[in-house]
Amino acid sequence: MGMLKYRLITAFLLATVFVVALYALADLPWAIALLLFISIGAWEWGGMVGFTQRGRILFSTAIILFGLMLLPGIASFELFRQWGTFFLIASSSLFWLLLVPVWLARCWRLDNHALSALTGVVLLLPPWIALVELRHVGPEAVLLVILTVALADSAAYFSGKRFGRHKLAPNISPGKTWEGLAGGMLTVSLFATVLCLRLQWSPWLLVGFLAIVILSVMGDLFESLVKRQAGLKDSGCLLPGHGGVLDRIDGLTSTLPLVACYICLPFYIEKLLAT
Repeated sequence: MGMLKYRLITAFLLATVFVVALYALADLPWAIALLLFISIGAWEWGGMVGFTQRGRILFSTAIILFGLMLLPGIASFELFRQWGTFFLIASSSLFWLLLVPVWLARCWRLDNHALSALTGVVLLLPPWIALVELRHVGPEAVLLVILTVALADSAAYFSGKRFGRHKLAPNISPGKTWEGLAGGMLTVSLFATVLCLRLQWSPWLLVGFLAIVILSVMGDLFESLVKRQAGLKDSGCLLPGHGGVLDRIDGLTSTLPLVACYICLPFYIEKLLAT
């Protein structure tokens, strides 16, 4: 119960700061604040894949520098930003849809530092740029994705605790169960149904919400696999009750880029073809 209390308090504080920043900050401060948060995740990733301290510093610095070149409103980098955004979101979508399912099934190990760094870039920068781009669609779009992932995660945790019998991926994350996944999907289905009825959305959007649940589980399992192979329980200790930054955003690393791909990519393709 003590750990759950810390988890809830940390989640409340994070949510409060995030929502205030989402609505109060201008585009550039919003993007920079998120980039600094992501750079902490980059430091944690370096530790998970076995980088030396110097390697972790170099990787985190590279993430920040690359992110700075993708910031909105810098005219000299605008074309690079457009192509970089397109490439990151498209690459991340392919990574999660095509590569990660095979990766999880075969439990591949990251033994090469160059490959580990490349994977870290695909893991960290696309969700950051997705948050920047989805905010242009509307803050509510950002909140809807995050709330869906949080609902699925919480429902899976409690239903797994109460009804869990059959392991979902015992070699990767022994605590996850099929019953927990079912509880998460049921909760999100009810949430999505209410939204569709109240806002007169197409019922086909329910499929999208369930896809978000499945993708969030994949993101969670992927981070769990890397941690297990590294012999770590958490990616860090920054967030009481949660562990590190990557422990808190693992379900978002896989969902945000796919949502941004669906919503924003057609616009970027049209814009790039016009240049």
